[in-house]
Amino acid sequence: MINRTLTLILTLFCSFLTAQNPSCNCCNEKYSEFDFWMGSWEVFKSDGTIAGENTIEKIQEGCVLQENWISATPGYTGTSNNFYNNETNQWEQIWIDNQGQSLHLTGNKVGDQMILQTAKKTNTEGQTFYHRITWTDNGDGTVRQLWETITEGKDVTVAFDGLYKPKS
Repeated sequence: MINRTLTLILTLFCSFLTAQNPSCNCCNEKYSEFDFWMGSWEVFKSDGTIAGENTIEKIQEGCVLQENWISATPGYTGTSNNFYNNETNQWEQIWIDNQGQSLHLTGNKVGDQMILQTAKKTNTEGQTFYHRITWTDNGDGTVRQLWETITEGKDVTVAFDGLYKPKS
C-alpha cells in the first residue's frame, strides 16, 4: 500500500513538474510505467527463503529508475539503471554486478507487467537463447520478478522467481 501511495504521489509530482516546467523531458506517463517497482523491498524466493534486499528509486530528475541489489548470499551485489528510450520507444535495463557480469534488456509494459528481454545469442552448443525478465504488479503491494532463460527448440529454464515485499 505504501508503494502504491508513493507511486501516486510521484505521478502527481511529475504532472505538477510538467505543468510548471514544460521542458521536463521525463515528466510524462511513459516514464512512470515501471514506478510500481519503486521502493525498499525484501525479496523472497519461491520456496519462501530470503533472496535479498532491493531498493529502487528515481534519479536523474525522474529519467532513470535505479536498482540497488544486496543478495542474502554474502558478497553479491548489483545495480541496474532502467529508462524509457524515446528513440526506440521501449524500456531498457542495464544491469552490472560486482562479479563483472552485465545484462542489457529491452521491452515494454503489457498490462500489469513489465517484460524485458536480451538480444538473442548462441550458446556453446550452437543453440539460440535469450533471457526474459517479467515484473508483475500484483495489486496487493507486492511485485513478482520472473527471470527465464529461453533456448529455442528446447526448454524454458527459470533462473529466478522472486516475490518483492515492502520492507516494514
